[in-house]
Amino acid sequence: MHYWADTEELTGRVVLFNEDFLLGHPQDLAALRALATRPGIGLGEQGGMVARLLADMEQEYRTRAPGYQGVLRASLHILIVRSLRACSPGDRPAVPARPAELAAAFTRLIAKPGGVRHSVASTAQELGVSPGHLQALVKQATGRTPGGLIRRQQTLEAKRLLACTDLTIRQVAREAGFADPVYFCRFFRRETGMTPGEFRSRVDGNHHDPRIMSIAVAPEGP
Repeated sequence: MHYWADTEELTGRVVLFNEDFLLGHPQDLAALRALATRPGIGLGEQGGMVARLLADMEQEYRTRAPGYQGVLRASLHILIVRSLRACSPGDRPAVPARPAELAAAFTRLIAKPGGVRHSVASTAQELGVSPGHLQALVKQATGRTPGGLIRRQQTLEAKRLLACTDLTIRQVAREAGFADPVYFCRFFRRETGMTPGEFRSRVDGNHHDPRIMSIAVAPEGP
């Protein structure tokens, strides 16, 4: 948040970006959150380098030459690192461990619309790490493999589509990331203990599990 009312002789730059712009460097998000706990940072000897970096970023953004987004991502990473260095060693904010941040970035990625169609290899590429590295860090942070988390998200998405839409089983399979509806049915039965059709019939149009008493049932007696 910025408040500049009644402020005079103020010059500077504001760098605006969304979280997706940090996918190549998951730890940068943790660093930004740590930096956000401080009211401000005196750049000191980093000031000149940061000023030149910001000027280069503005030039890249204005000209938009081929590959400018990659240059801006790399420059943003450098800007965050420079900002952390500007903090004195004893006053430097603690940055959360990389496994937790990478696992959080992975979870957000597969939870986005269409995210369940990603493979472990494609999510690793988008996050800027190798599949093996992603496997190790996500397992370390969550106790589950990336493949297991994708399967869980696919199951949740399939349940949502079966309960809340009129899509056919074939269409639900495609939306949940399965090219083969027969394989999808086997997958869904393995994960939930029932077929997609059985699950849909149990929610019975009101998305309520008949095994559980509904809060909509009127109480007996006066």
